[in-house]
Amino acid sequence: MPKFKEALERGKEARRQQEEYPRDEQAEHEAPLADFGAQARTWLNDVVVASLEAAKADVAGEITVDIDTAPRRQVKASTPSIRFQIYRKRGPEKQIRRTFTVSVQLSGGVSVSAPGIVAKDVGNIGDRSDERFRNVVAELIEDAAKGP
Repeated sequence: MPKFKEALERGKEARRQQEEYPRDEQAEHEAPLADFGAQARTWLNDVVVASLEAAKADVAGEITVDIDTAPRRQVKASTPSIRFQIYRKRGPEKQIRRTFTVSVQLSGGVSVSAPGIVAKDVGNIGDRSDERFRNVVAELIEDAAKGP
């Protein structure tokens, strides 16, 4: 009887190991996406938010830059994004607010897009330089300053 119980326990253990193996494999496949999401959010915070905050301070008198750093629907997204608006503060004419989205693709590429414009490539999350993004923001601010 003890040999039967030992064999039964070995069978149960083998089944547990077999059930756990696919879970471990699944966790390995999900881990790079989680790491990628964290890297992308860090890049967005370090480069995009910092650049937008600097631009906001520079043009505070005439242009408004609103930053939405955490869209509710993308809190746990594997490819995070940030939205921002640029519009003129003053003027008798109606304010035209354009909403832009900075998106990170799974390839690591980052682009800025808005309805009605072609998405502009602003780099890669592996590149810690903010120069390309700052240039695009400067163009967007100049367009907003010109008016409709």
